[in-house]
Amino acid sequence: MKIVFFGTPSFAAKNLDFLDKKGHNIVSVISSPDKEKGRGKKITPTHVKLKALDLKIDVKTPNSLKNEEFISYLKSLEADLFIVVAFRMLPKEIWQMPNLGTINLHTSLLPNYRGAAPINRVLINGEKETGITTFFIDEKIDCGEIILQKKVELSENTTAAQLHNILMVKGSNLLHNTINLIEKNKVNSINQKHELAIKVAPKLTKELTRIDWTNEAKDIHNLIRGLSPFLSNKKNLKDVSICPSAWFNLTTENGKVLRVKLLLSRFSKQTNNKVLSIETDQKSFFKINLNKGSIYIEQLQIAGKNVVNISQFLQGNNLNEKWIIS
Repeated sequence: MKIVFFGTPSFAAKNLDFLDKKGHNIVSVISSPDKEKGRGKKITPTHVKLKALDLKIDVKTPNSLKNEEFISYLKSLEADLFIVVAFRMLPKEIWQMPNLGTINLHTSLLPNYRGAAPINRVLINGEKETGITTFFIDEKIDCGEIILQKKVELSENTTAAQLHNILMVKGSNLLHNTINLIEKNKVNSINQKHELAIKVAPKLTKELTRIDWTNEAKDIHNLIRGLSPFLSNKKNLKDVSICPSAWFNLTTENGKVLRVKLLLSRFSKQTNNKVLSIETDQKSFFKINLNKGSIYIEQLQIAGKNVVNISQFLQGNNLNEKWIIS
Protein backbone atom coordinates (compact mmCIF):
# COMPACT_ATOMS: atom_id res chain seq x y z
CA MET A 1 0.00 0.00 0.00
CA LYS A 2 1.47 3.33 -1.11
CA ILE A 3 1.18 6.18 1.39
CA VAL A 4 1.73 9.95 1.17
CA PHE A 5 2.41 11.69 4.51
CA PHE A 6 1.46 15.34 5.14
CA GLY A 7 2.89 17.14 8.19
CA THR A 8 5.03 19.96 9.54
CA PRO A 9 6.10 20.06 13.25
CA SER A 10 8.18 17.78 15.48
CA PHE A 11 5.04 15.88 16.54
CA ALA A 12 4.41 14.83 12.93
CA ALA A 13 8.11 14.09 12.35
CA LYS A 14 8.03 11.58 15.19
CA ASN A 15 4.98 9.90 13.63
CA LEU A 16 6.68 9.77 10.23
CA ASP A 17 9.81 8.20 11.68
CA PHE A 18 7.78 5.58 13.57
CA LEU A 19 5.73 4.59 10.52
CA ASP A 20 8.87 4.27 8.41
CA LYS A 21 10.50 2.04 11.02
CA LYS A 22 7.36 -0.12 11.05
CA GLY A 23 7.88 -0.76 7.35
CA HIS A 24 4.99 1.22 5.89
CA ASN A 25 5.54 2.20 2.27
CA ILE A 26 5.68 6.01 2.41
CA VAL A 27 6.34 7.08 -1.16
CA SER A 28 6.32 10.84 -0.59
CA VAL A 29 6.19 13.46 2.16
CA ILE A 30 4.48 16.85 1.87
CA SER A 31 5.46 19.62 4.28
CA SER A 32 5.33 23.40 4.63
CA PRO A 33 7.91 25.65 2.90
CA ASP A 34 11.15 26.57 4.66
CA LYS A 35 10.87 29.65 6.90
CA GLU A 36 13.14 32.31 8.35
CA LYS A 37 13.79 31.68 12.04
CA GLY A 38 15.64 33.37 14.86
CA ARG A 39 17.40 36.70 15.07
CA GLY A 40 19.62 35.82 12.13
CA LYS A 41 16.56 34.94 10.02
CA LYS A 42 18.18 31.70 8.96
CA ILE A 43 16.17 29.74 6.39
CA THR A 44 15.04 26.64 8.28
CA PRO A 45 13.26 23.51 6.98
CA THR A 46 10.37 22.00 8.93
CA HIS A 47 10.93 19.08 11.28
CA VAL A 48 9.03 16.82 8.89
CA LYS A 49 11.13 17.86 5.90
CA LEU A 50 14.34 17.19 7.82
CA LYS A 51 13.08 13.77 8.89
CA ALA A 52 12.01 12.90 5.32
CA LEU A 53 15.45 13.83 4.00
CA ASP A 54 17.04 11.74 6.76
CA LEU A 55 14.87 8.78 5.75
CA LYS A 56 15.63 9.42 2.07
CA ILE A 57 11.95 9.88 1.20
CA ASP A 58 11.01 12.30 -1.58
CA VAL A 59 9.67 15.52 -0.02
CA LYS A 60 7.77 18.46 -1.51
CA THR A 61 7.05 21.83 0.14
CA PRO A 62 4.47 23.60 -2.04
CA ASN A 63 3.50 27.21 -1.37
CA SER A 64 0.01 26.45 -2.65
CA LEU A 65 -1.82 23.14 -2.40
CA LYS A 66 -3.87 24.14 -5.44
CA ASN A 67 -0.87 24.47 -7.74
CA GLU A 68 -1.54 22.44 -10.90
CA GLU A 69 1.99 21.06 -11.05
CA PHE A 70 1.73 19.89 -7.44
CA ILE A 71 -1.70 18.30 -8.05
CA SER A 72 -0.28 16.47 -11.06
CA TYR A 73 2.64 15.25 -8.95
CA LEU A 74 0.29 13.80 -6.31
CA LYS A 75 -1.79 12.06 -8.96
CA SER A 76 1.32 10.55 -10.53
CA LEU A 77 2.15 8.80 -7.25
CA GLU A 78 -1.06 6.72 -7.47
CA ALA A 79 -1.06 6.45 -3.69
CA ASP A 80 -3.64 4.34 -1.87
CA LEU A 81 -3.77 6.41 1.33
CA PHE A 82 -2.94 9.93 2.50
CA ILE A 83 -2.04 10.60 6.15
CA VAL A 84 -2.31 14.10 7.64
CA VAL A 85 -0.74 15.16 10.96
CA ALA A 86 -0.60 18.83 12.02
CA PHE A 87 -0.83 20.26 8.52
CA ARG A 88 -2.89 22.76 6.58
CA MET A 89 -6.47 22.11 5.53
CA LEU A 90 -6.42 20.04 2.34
CA PRO A 91 -8.52 20.99 -0.70
CA LYS A 92 -11.23 18.47 -1.55
CA GLU A 93 -9.44 17.65 -4.80
CA ILE A 94 -6.53 16.33 -2.75
CA TRP A 95 -8.21 14.47 0.11
CA GLN A 96 -10.53 12.68 -2.33
CA MET A 97 -7.61 11.50 -4.45
CA PRO A 98 -6.48 8.20 -2.83
CA ASN A 99 -8.75 5.19 -3.30
CA LEU A 100 -8.61 4.27 0.42
CA GLY A 101 -9.19 7.81 1.62
CA THR A 102 -7.31 10.40 3.66
CA ILE A 103 -6.92 10.02 7.41
CA ASN A 104 -6.06 12.59 10.06
CA LEU A 105 -4.56 12.23 13.53
CA HIS A 106 -6.20 14.63 16.02
CA THR A 107 -5.00 15.22 19.58
CA SER A 108 -8.33 14.95 21.39
CA LEU A 109 -11.21 12.56 21.84
CA LEU A 110 -13.44 13.76 19.04
CA PRO A 111 -16.07 15.13 18.72
CA ASN A 112 -14.89 17.31 21.62
CA TYR A 113 -12.04 19.76 21.22
CA ARG A 114 -12.21 20.17 17.49
CA GLY A 115 -9.85 22.91 16.38
CA ALA A 116 -6.24 24.05 16.34
CA ALA A 117 -5.21 23.80 20.01
CA PRO A 118 -6.71 20.72 21.70
CA ILE A 119 -3.61 19.92 23.76
CA ASN A 120 -3.69 23.34 25.39
CA ARG A 121 -7.44 23.68 25.76
CA VAL A 122 -8.05 20.41 27.60
CA LEU A 123 -5.50 21.44 30.24
CA ILE A 124 -6.68 25.04 30.48
CA ASN A 125 -10.19 23.68 31.07
CA GLY A 126 -8.95 21.32 33.78
CA GLU A 127 -10.04 18.08 32.08
CA LYS A 128 -9.18 14.80 33.80
CA GLU A 129 -8.81 12.84 30.57
CA THR A 130 -8.16 13.42 26.91
CA GLY A 131 -6.88 11.24 24.09
CA ILE A 132 -6.12 10.91 20.44
CA THR A 133 -8.25 10.06 17.40
CA THR A 134 -7.78 8.85 13.85
CA PHE A 135 -10.57 9.68 11.43
CA PHE A 136 -11.36 10.00 7.74
CA ILE A 137 -11.18 13.57 6.46
CA ASP A 138 -14.35 14.97 4.91
CA GLU A 139 -15.61 18.44 3.99
CA LYS A 140 -15.99 19.76 7.55
CA ILE A 141 -12.95 20.24 9.78
CA ASP A 142 -12.44 17.43 12.34
CA CYS A 143 -15.90 16.00 11.62
CA GLY A 144 -15.17 12.83 9.66
CA GLU A 145 -15.87 9.21 10.61
CA ILE A 146 -13.82 8.00 13.58
CA ILE A 147 -11.57 4.99 13.05
CA LEU A 148 -9.71 4.54 16.37
CA GLN A 149 -9.34 6.40 19.67
CA LYS A 150 -7.03 6.08 22.66
CA LYS A 151 -7.74 7.67 26.05
CA VAL A 152 -5.12 9.35 28.23
CA GLU A 153 -5.59 10.24 31.90
CA LEU A 154 -4.43 13.65 33.09
CA SER A 155 -3.14 14.74 36.47
CA GLU A 156 -3.77 18.21 37.89
CA ASN A 157 -0.15 19.09 37.07
CA THR A 158 0.27 17.71 33.53
CA THR A 159 1.79 20.40 31.28
CA ALA A 160 1.19 21.07 27.60
CA ALA A 161 4.70 19.90 26.72
CA GLN A 162 4.29 16.67 28.67
CA LEU A 163 0.92 15.95 27.05
CA HIS A 164 2.37 16.80 23.62
CA ASN A 165 5.04 14.12 24.05
CA ILE A 166 2.63 11.55 25.48
CA LEU A 167 0.23 11.97 22.56
CA MET A 168 3.10 12.00 20.08
CA VAL A 169 4.06 8.47 21.12
CA LYS A 170 0.50 7.17 21.45
CA GLY A 171 -0.42 8.83 18.16
CA SER A 172 2.34 6.98 16.34
CA ASN A 173 0.99 3.64 17.55
CA LEU A 174 -2.59 4.63 16.74
CA LEU A 175 -1.61 5.58 13.18
CA HIS A 176 0.22 2.27 12.76
CA ASN A 177 -2.83 0.32 13.95
CA THR A 178 -5.15 2.40 11.78
CA ILE A 179 -3.08 1.77 8.66
CA ASN A 180 -3.09 -1.96 9.37
CA LEU A 181 -6.89 -1.98 9.69
CA ILE A 182 -7.29 -0.08 6.43
CA GLU A 183 -4.86 -2.37 4.62
CA LYS A 184 -6.74 -5.46 5.82
CA ASN A 185 -10.12 -3.88 5.00
CA LYS A 186 -11.21 -4.27 8.63
CA VAL A 187 -12.16 -0.68 9.41
CA ASN A 188 -15.47 -0.17 11.21
CA SER A 189 -15.55 3.61 11.27
CA ILE A 190 -18.36 5.39 13.12
CA ASN A 191 -20.04 8.73 12.58
CA GLN A 192 -19.24 11.40 15.12
CA LYS A 193 -22.06 12.36 17.47
CA HIS A 194 -22.00 16.04 16.58
CA GLU A 195 -24.48 16.92 19.32
CA LEU A 196 -21.79 15.96 21.87
CA ALA A 197 -19.26 18.44 20.46
CA ILE A 198 -19.82 20.99 23.22
CA LYS A 199 -16.16 21.85 23.84
CA VAL A 200 -13.91 23.36 21.19
CA ALA A 201 -10.20 24.11 20.81
CA PRO A 202 -9.73 27.41 18.98
CA LYS A 203 -6.29 28.74 18.10
CA LEU A 204 -4.31 30.29 20.95
CA THR A 205 -4.24 34.09 21.11
CA LYS A 206 -1.79 36.56 22.64
CA GLU A 207 -4.57 37.83 24.89
CA LEU A 208 -5.06 34.37 26.36
CA THR A 209 -1.42 34.07 27.45
CA ARG A 210 -1.52 37.04 29.84
CA ILE A 211 -2.61 35.96 33.30
CA ASP A 212 -5.80 37.53 34.63
CA TRP A 213 -5.21 37.60 38.37
CA THR A 214 -8.91 38.15 39.11
CA ASN A 215 -9.54 34.51 38.16
CA GLU A 216 -9.58 31.70 40.70
CA ALA A 217 -6.29 30.09 41.72
CA LYS A 218 -7.09 26.70 40.13
CA ASP A 219 -7.97 28.36 36.80
CA ILE A 220 -4.70 30.31 36.79
CA HIS A 221 -2.73 27.14 37.58
CA ASN A 222 -4.51 25.39 34.69
CA LEU A 223 -3.67 28.24 32.32
CA ILE A 224 0.00 28.11 33.32
CA ARG A 225 0.32 24.37 32.73
CA GLY A 226 -1.88 24.50 29.63
CA LEU A 227 0.63 26.83 27.96
CA SER A 228 3.78 25.45 29.58
CA PRO A 229 6.87 24.08 27.77
CA PHE A 230 7.99 22.29 30.96
CA LEU A 231 8.94 18.63 30.40
CA SER A 232 11.23 17.98 33.37
CA ASN A 233 13.58 19.87 35.67
CA LYS A 234 16.28 19.68 33.01
CA LYS A 235 14.29 19.95 29.79
CA ASN A 236 11.68 22.17 28.14
CA LEU A 237 9.90 21.92 24.79
CA LYS A 238 11.10 24.66 22.43
CA ASP A 239 8.02 24.78 20.19
CA VAL A 240 6.39 28.11 21.14
CA SER A 241 3.41 27.41 18.87
CA ILE A 242 2.45 24.62 21.28
CA CYS A 243 3.84 26.17 24.47
CA PRO A 244 3.91 29.99 24.38
CA SER A 245 3.86 30.25 28.21
CA ALA A 246 1.56 32.30 30.42
CA TRP A 247 3.01 35.62 31.57
CA PHE A 248 2.51 38.62 33.85
CA ASN A 249 4.26 41.79 35.01
CA LEU A 250 6.13 41.85 38.30
CA THR A 251 7.07 45.30 39.62
CA THR A 252 9.97 45.46 42.07
CA GLU A 253 10.15 47.58 45.21
CA ASN A 254 12.22 50.07 43.18
CA GLY A 255 9.59 50.35 40.44
CA LYS A 256 11.32 48.20 37.82
CA VAL A 257 8.82 46.21 35.74
CA LEU A 258 9.80 42.63 34.90
CA ARG A 259 7.93 40.64 32.28
CA VAL A 260 7.78 37.12 33.64
CA LYS A 261 6.82 33.86 31.95
CA LEU A 262 5.55 31.14 34.26
CA LEU A 263 6.53 27.62 33.25
CA LEU A 264 5.62 25.63 36.33
CA SER A 265 3.29 26.20 39.26
CA ARG A 266 1.63 24.26 42.05
CA PHE A 267 -1.94 24.83 43.19
CA SER A 268 -2.83 25.01 46.87
CA LYS A 269 -6.24 25.29 48.51
CA GLN A 270 -4.73 27.48 51.22
CA THR A 271 -6.45 30.85 51.28
CA ASN A 272 -5.45 34.29 52.48
CA ASN A 273 -7.62 37.36 52.88
CA LYS A 274 -5.03 39.46 51.03
CA VAL A 275 -5.73 38.52 47.42
CA LEU A 276 -2.73 39.13 45.13
CA SER A 277 -0.35 39.32 48.07
CA ILE A 278 3.08 37.71 47.93
CA GLU A 279 4.54 35.31 50.48
CA THR A 280 8.17 34.17 50.38
CA ASP A 281 11.01 33.02 52.63
CA GLN A 282 13.42 34.52 50.04
CA LYS A 283 15.07 31.11 49.73
CA SER A 284 12.76 28.33 48.58
CA PHE A 285 9.21 29.45 47.82
CA PHE A 286 7.23 32.18 46.06
CA LYS A 287 3.53 32.02 46.86
CA ILE A 288 0.79 34.20 45.36
CA ASN A 289 -2.49 34.38 47.28
CA LEU A 290 -5.55 34.40 45.03
CA ASN A 291 -9.29 33.84 44.95
CA LYS A 292 -10.15 30.37 46.28
CA GLY A 293 -6.59 29.29 46.90
CA SER A 294 -3.04 30.15 45.99
CA ILE A 295 -0.26 29.10 43.64
CA TYR A 296 3.39 28.40 44.28
CA ILE A 297 5.72 29.44 41.45
CA GLU A 298 8.29 26.72 40.74
CA GLN A 299 9.88 27.68 37.41
CA LEU A 300 9.93 31.00 35.56
CA GLN A 301 11.72 33.10 32.97
CA ILE A 302 12.29 36.85 33.05
CA ALA A 303 12.28 38.38 29.55
CA GLY A 304 15.75 38.21 28.02
CA LYS A 305 17.08 35.78 30.62
CA ASN A 306 17.36 32.03 31.10
CA VAL A 307 14.74 29.76 32.61
CA VAL A 308 15.34 29.33 36.36
CA ASN A 309 13.78 27.41 39.21
CA ILE A 310 12.37 29.36 42.11
CA SER A 311 15.44 28.97 44.34
CA GLN A 312 17.67 30.39 41.63
CA PHE A 313 15.28 33.30 41.10
CA LEU A 314 15.14 34.14 44.81
CA GLN A 315 18.93 34.02 45.13
CA GLY A 316 19.28 36.73 42.50
CA ASN A 317 16.31 38.91 43.44
CA ASN A 318 15.26 40.51 46.71
CA LEU A 319 11.62 39.47 46.34
CA ASN A 320 9.38 40.67 49.15
CA GLU A 321 5.78 41.55 49.96
CA LYS A 322 6.21 45.05 48.51
CA TRP A 323 6.60 43.75 44.95
CA ILE A 324 3.46 44.15 42.81
CA ILE A 325 1.83 41.58 40.55
CA SER A 326 -0.17 42.72 37.52
